[in-house]
Amino acid sequence: MSAEDGPRGAHVIDHIRQADLAELERWQAACDGLVGMVTLSPHSPEAVGFVAEAGRRGVRCAIGHTHATPEQILHAVDAGAGYSTHLGNGAHATLPRHPNYIWSQLAEDRLTAGFIADGHHLPAETFRAMLRAKGRARAFLVSDATALAGMAPGRYRTAVGGEVELSEDGRLSLVGTPFLAGAARSLPDGVACAVDMAGLTLAAALELASGNPGRIVGDRGMLRPGSPADLILFRWAPGMATLHIELVVASGIPVYEGADRSTEPRPATTRTDAVRKI
Repeated sequence: MSAEDGPRGAHVIDHIRQADLAELERWQAACDGLVGMVTLSPHSPEAVGFVAEAGRRGVRCAIGHTHATPEQILHAVDAGAGYSTHLGNGAHATLPRHPNYIWSQLAEDRLTAGFIADGHHLPAETFRAMLRAKGRARAFLVSDATALAGMAPGRYRTAVGGEVELSEDGRLSLVGTPFLAGAARSLPDGVACAVDMAGLTLAAALELASGNPGRIVGDRGMLRPGSPADLILFRWAPGMATLHIELVVASGIPVYEGADRSTEPRPATTRTDAVRKI
């Protein structure tokens, strides 16, 4: 990824290096081939070859944490890069009006973009505009949640970012900087926030959080005969800040069933109307 402040995000500069196929091979050997996607910045000459070779090995490449030029982004897409990692974030605080790497990725129809809809990473109007530009079929939600998700507000020290501060409103920041250090809200929060920020229906937000990612990863993410029965049961009503999870099923086996921990009143709807499946 980029070593520049802003695009680097909260990552330690000492760990920044060029994309390297030998390193990818070490990762795959260490995890029995589980690596399915790699994020990289295509600002270096080595990036295009890495993208092409990774694709031949069945690993998808996403553009992110980058200061690449529009031409470098185009070359990476031509080589097979198909995704943008949390577009609009991992970026400089100030950019040229145009051209810049955000416009280039928004305009490239061959890129499917992830967005962090936590109310902090993207302002509502930015999220709406980016979603309209990319189109819902080429977009998906990501949480970017760190290990501090769900923790009490305060200062913490983390492996990625070092000294960080979690505010009362759920913003996770690098101490002493305007930059975010990841997110502290879950994807169920993101679904509810996306509904609010972009004026989406619940069904449209769920498609961004579940259906579209399912199509990217294949059978593991699809609800259809023969696919793993991975689903959640939840309740939600307009105005709620999150989806209230009631049941989690993984490969057909219930792995979580909890009492309602919400302090908000149960919405005045029938179970059929209030409970849906992802």
